[in-house]
Amino acid sequence: MAFAVRSQNLLWARHQSSVYQICFHQTRSSSFCYRYLWQTSLGALARRSAMAFSSSADSDPLPLKYVPIEEVERLEKYQPGGYHPIMIGDVFQSRYRVVHKLGYGTYSTTWLCRDYRSNTYVAVKVGTAESSAREADVLEYLNHASPFDRPGREIIPSVKDRFILYGVNGTHPCYVTDLAMCNVSGAKNASYRRIFQARTARSLIAQLVLAVEFLHSKGVVYRDIHLGNILLHLPAKFDQLSIDQLYEKYSSPASEPIIRFDGQPLQPGVPSSAVPPIWLGKASEEFSPSESRIFLSDFGEAYRPLSEHRCGSHAPLSFVPPKARFEPERSLSFSTDIWTLGCSIWIILGQRSLFEDILATPDDITSEQVDTRGNLPPQWWEKWEARHEYFEENGKPNRGRQVRSWEDRFEKHIQLPRQDAGIRGFDVEEKAAVMDMLSSILSFGPEKRPTVQEILKCRWIENWALPDFGKSRDCQEFS
Repeated sequence: MAFAVRSQNLLWARHQSSVYQICFHQTRSSSFCYRYLWQTSLGALARRSAMAFSSSADSDPLPLKYVPIEEVERLEKYQPGGYHPIMIGDVFQSRYRVVHKLGYGTYSTTWLCRDYRSNTYVAVKVGTAESSAREADVLEYLNHASPFDRPGREIIPSVKDRFILYGVNGTHPCYVTDLAMCNVSGAKNASYRRIFQARTARSLIAQLVLAVEFLHSKGVVYRDIHLGNILLHLPAKFDQLSIDQLYEKYSSPASEPIIRFDGQPLQPGVPSSAVPPIWLGKASEEFSPSESRIFLSDFGEAYRPLSEHRCGSHAPLSFVPPKARFEPERSLSFSTDIWTLGCSIWIILGQRSLFEDILATPDDITSEQVDTRGNLPPQWWEKWEARHEYFEENGKPNRGRQVRSWEDRFEKHIQLPRQDAGIRGFDVEEKAAVMDMLSSILSFGPEKRPTVQEILKCRWIENWALPDFGKSRDCQEFS
C-alpha cells in the first residue's frame, strides 16, 4: 500500500511492545484487528485507529468464510441485513462518485465521494440493512435547533443529504456530511511523540467543551466522547484537487480480491474486492493552532433523556464512567458526558490515557481510578467483588502493588513527554488550574461533577483554552 512512513515512526514501531501499547491504548476493534497489529506500520495503525473508534466493536459471532484482508471491515457481514457492496467508481443518486474508502464500523461503511453538483469532496455513510436512521435523525434535530449562532453549534456536523440504497442485502440508510482529515486519535497514533503543541491542545479542548455545551443545551447526551469521535477539518483547498491529484498526493485505492476459504464462488451481495481506508491525516505535533478546527462524529449513541431511557456504555474501556459499571441498569445522563469529557481532555493534553488500559480488565481500570481519585462510594465498593486483589478492606493498596498518584501521572503522561520532545509544557499556574478543573470533572459521584456550563467558567478554560481557541479562529479567518 502506498503510504509514506517517517523513519522515526519505523523506529517506534520496532521498539519492544510499542505497537501493543498504542493498539490496546486506543482501539476497540475486532479480535481480527488485534491479530494483525504487530505487522503494521505506525501510519497504518493511525488509519486503523480512525476506523476502530467509529463505532462499537464488532462482536458478532460469525464464522470466518473469507481469507482476511488487513484494515477492512468484517467480510462475513456482507450478507442479508449487513453491509451494502460498494466498489470504487460507483455513483450514488447520479451525484456522488465513490473515490475511496474512509472507514467502517459495526453498522456502516463510510466513503470518500466527489459530489458532482457542488464540485466538492464529501463523506457518505452507508448503514447496514439492519441499522436505523437514528444517527441522522439526531443530527438533523441538532442542525435545525436554534439559536443558530450559539457557540459550539458549528462543531456539530451538518447532514447535507439523505437517501436510501436498495440492494441484495436489504435497504440501507445513507447520509452525507463534510469530509474530515482524520480523528484526533489517528493524529496521535501517526506520531512518534503522540502529543499536540500546547496552543493546539488548548484550542481542541475549548472546542470540545463548547460542542458538549451545545448538545446539553438541546437536551442531548452524546454518550460516546473519545478521541476517535473528534474529527479534524481538512483545509478548504482540498476540494481543488482532481481525483487523479488526490490519488497522487495520498494514495490510490488498493483493491484486494475477496476469496472464500473453501474456494467456492462468492455469494450474491459480497463485493469482488475490498479496499483499505485512505489516510488523509498527519502526526499530532504537526497541527498548528490554525489547523485545529474540529467537529464531532458518530452520534449513534446520542439520545435525549427526557424522552428515552438508555443505559450501559460502549466507550473505550479507560473512558467508561464508574456508574456504567456499578449501576448498569440505571439510565446514563449528562454527567456521563462530563466524565468522558475529562478523560478526553487529559489525553489531548498529554501522551497517554489517565487510566492505563493496555491489556487491562475492567477491574484493572477500577483500581486505576481508585489509585488516582480516591475511594469509591461505599455502595460501589461493596459491589466490587475483585477489590481484594488490589486493596485491603480499609482501601489501602495491597502491599507490593505499585500505585501512581494523580500528580505522578500528570508529570509522566503530560509534562515529561513534552519536555523529551522539546515541546512546551505547562507552567505551575496553568498546571494547578488544569488539575483543579479535572479533579471536579472526574468526581466519582455523578452529582458532584460540574455541568458543562460550569466547566466553561473554570479558570483554565477562561484564561487559557478559550483565548487560544479565539486566536486560532482569527488565524483561520485570515489564512
